Amino acid sequence: MDRSELALVALGGFAGATLRYAVSVAIPGAGGTLAVNVLGSFALGTFVTSVSSRRAQLFFGTGLLSSLTTYSTFAVQTASLSPVGGALNVGANYALGFAAAALGLAFGGRR
Repeated sequence: MDRSELALVALGGFAGATLRYAVSVAIPGAGGTLAVNVLGSFALGTFVTSVSSRRAQLFFGTGLLSSLTTYSTFAVQTASLSPVGGALNVGANYALGFAAAALGLAFGGRR
């Protein structure tokens, strides 16, 4: 990876993390995490099927969308919920995330 590719990943990562923070302010707690994970799953599904540029893949896929979505925050928030709330959070994240990714793949014209 050359410096320009590293810069693309870093800039995309900065943008995605900033967007995730903005969503967490607007929608605090597990709801905000669910929103970014579902949105990111749809966007990545669409993106991987419709964009072939390596530079765009680095900026959007590896950088922005990977830092927008978050597994670690999802895990910590889930662990802090009641057993029923945790189970619902896991179910919602996985079911909606997979559904959003499938819709994104279809929307992007799965290759």
